[in-house]
Amino acid sequence: MDNAPIFEEATLRVDLAAAYRLLAHYGLDDMIYTHTSVRLPSEPGKPHRFLINPYGMQFDEIRASDLVVVDPDGYSVAGTDNVNPAGFTIHSAIHMTREDAMCVMHTHTLAGMAVSALKGELLMLNQMSMEFYGRLAYHDYEGIALDLSERERLQRDLGTKPAMILKNHGLLTVGRTVAEAFYYMYYLEMACRIQLETQKTGAEMDIPPEEVIAHAAGQFESTAPKGTRMWPSLLRKLDRIDMSYRD
Repeated sequence: MDNAPIFEEATLRVDLAAAYRLLAHYGLDDMIYTHTSVRLPSEPGKPHRFLINPYGMQFDEIRASDLVVVDPDGYSVAGTDNVNPAGFTIHSAIHMTREDAMCVMHTHTLAGMAVSALKGELLMLNQMSMEFYGRLAYHDYEGIALDLSERERLQRDLGTKPAMILKNHGLLTVGRTVAEAFYYMYYLEMACRIQLETQKTGAEMDIPPEEVIAHAAGQFESTAPKGTRMWPSLLRKLDRIDMSYRD
């Protein structure tokens, strides 16, 4: 991916709050757990900082003004201590090394966690799955992400890819925009659901030849950046439901 565009903090806050509401709306949240972050524009003489959810809020109640600014050491700039420490480990790892990863999104969904517990890689069963052909990383489970030394292995395993399955844990996506990270997360989740539903039938699976899968993946890759057309419609959806995420 190319480097991320630069947005003002106010815009990033609204987009990130919208992402939390959308994760809840589509059933991709996990009570007060999991997290999505956005790296703030750099300032002269200051280390990178990012916005993340305050620990303890439901995703469907998060507003732009609720988001917490965190520094590279995991401290809230506002002096509060309500940041999920595991969230800090995962998100700081990616923001530290991926200039194009302006947004990092992590979920614990039923489908994502189920597929993460299966041996092998995501099966290329459907067009939605094929978008991730050659673009999906894997990270072995090491326990709850409280050890900062895990950051090096998260960075290594993700590499330059836009998505990763955290084995026995869940899903992670990154994007140059919040829209792009959400796009990848939504469709990685759909790919996991498709696999589980297909496997439940017990019937023989019909996986296309690898050259066809690679061709489809290339077609997807040519339609970047992801989520740009979709995002305004999602914001309109949220505005119809409840505009308080913008506060």
